[in-house]
Amino acid sequence: MTPREVLLKAYEGGKPERVPATMFGAGMWSIKHWGTTFQELSKDAGKMSRMLIEMSDKLRSDIVYAGSGYNNFHASALGGKIKFREMGAPDLEAHLISSEEDLAKLNIGDIDKDETIATTKEALRLTKKAIGDKYVVTLTAWGPFTLGARLLGEELMMKATFKKPAFVEKIVDFATDLLIHLYTDIAEDGTLEVISLADPTASGDLISKKQFDKFAVPYLKKFTDWARARKVHTLLHICGNTTDRLDLFPMTGASCISLDHKTDIGRAKEVLGGKMCFGGNVDPVAVMLQGTPDLVGNTCEEIISKAGTEGGFVLMPGCDIPPTVPYENIERFINTARNWKL
Repeated sequence: MTPREVLLKAYEGGKPERVPATMFGAGMWSIKHWGTTFQELSKDAGKMSRMLIEMSDKLRSDIVYAGSGYNNFHASALGGKIKFREMGAPDLEAHLISSEEDLAKLNIGDIDKDETIATTKEALRLTKKAIGDKYVVTLTAWGPFTLGARLLGEELMMKATFKKPAFVEKIVDFATDLLIHLYTDIAEDGTLEVISLADPTASGDLISKKQFDKFAVPYLKKFTDWARARKVHTLLHICGNTTDRLDLFPMTGASCISLDHKTDIGRAKEVLGGKMCFGGNVDPVAVMLQGTPDLVGNTCEEIISKAGTEGGFVLMPGCDIPPTVPYENIERFINTARNWKL
């Protein structure tokens, strides 16, 4: 089976021949080790695609993530500004709205005019054409709650969940519609088989289970219903300790939930096994960055033993990896999964 076939088999509830294994994003790592910058690639789809293709053979991740690290452009395209950094993903300089009146003035269609968004989409298409038979090639974005928080500001979003819940619901619904618009052309023309969303502001460390159920789940479900109608899977990553809300994840409609290293992977198997594919959850810092290859291998084996021996599981880091993770650790991570036959 190809890496693509292995991954899709797990997403569809089957048992592939080996444990699927993928990074989550890895844009910062790939760009650094290819010897370029986010800013340099942001206007050159051919160069961005070459980077993705060449780094796919180095990383050997079952998923190749186009647009990893460029998530803030989907908000900036509506009227914000981006600040590029020497190392790391570009930042949104300032938030865009503070009221319902401001929200009403935003035009979702403005993302179609953004050069960097157009560049990442073209790089996706070029990469899919080149290696899409071997690997799953996806385009990443923030999830609805996080994208909404990018528009309003994270601190104001947290306060508004208590003081102005109806306003928060309007923001997250708008963000969901923006994501649907972003992905429509590349989902409907068959470019995408999997959409990758990261919703870190919906973290178990930031909002309660009750808030997650109210402000995140319905909008994730709205998005995944749209994606499924186009036969596209959704990979969803949520940061923080989400052990207390594992039972809510099937309600999001995602094909696979990627779990932070803080989440109890054994408990995840108990709650999610047979209901949805789940992935995780090697610590990206203490193990992947700071650990030895032996620590990486032993940690991966422990996680697979707890969660991944029956299918429906993907070995993943607990979040995106830092750009300075040693390559030997990535190699051991991938090899551990590839050598584990199911």
